[in-house]
Amino acid sequence: MGDVGSLSLGGVLGIIALFIKHELLLVIVGAVYVSEAFSVVVQVFSYKLFKKRVFKMAPLHHHFEKSGWKETQVVFRFYIIGIITALIGIATLKIR
Repeated sequence: MGDVGSLSLGGVLGIIALFIKHELLLVIVGAVYVSEAFSVVVQVFSYKLFKKRVFKMAPLHHHFEKSGWKETQVVFRFYIIGIITALIGIATLKIR
């Protein structure tokens, strides 16, 4: 998926979260994407301030690839994490 598709999908998800008044749900369901973006921010700030890298490479999935994981392993594990966080998100909808 390119930038146009991912940005429009993210925008729609954000609007849905606002409409149902459950903004935290977006962070929970999108935990994989949030961790990917956060890893880049941490890497840049760490390098700018301390001249040291936290990860071997940012974003996070590249760090795992540089650590010796196969691309299929990274994708599969991120899928599993995505499924778990989606289930947690559904559970939080039921609580409210």
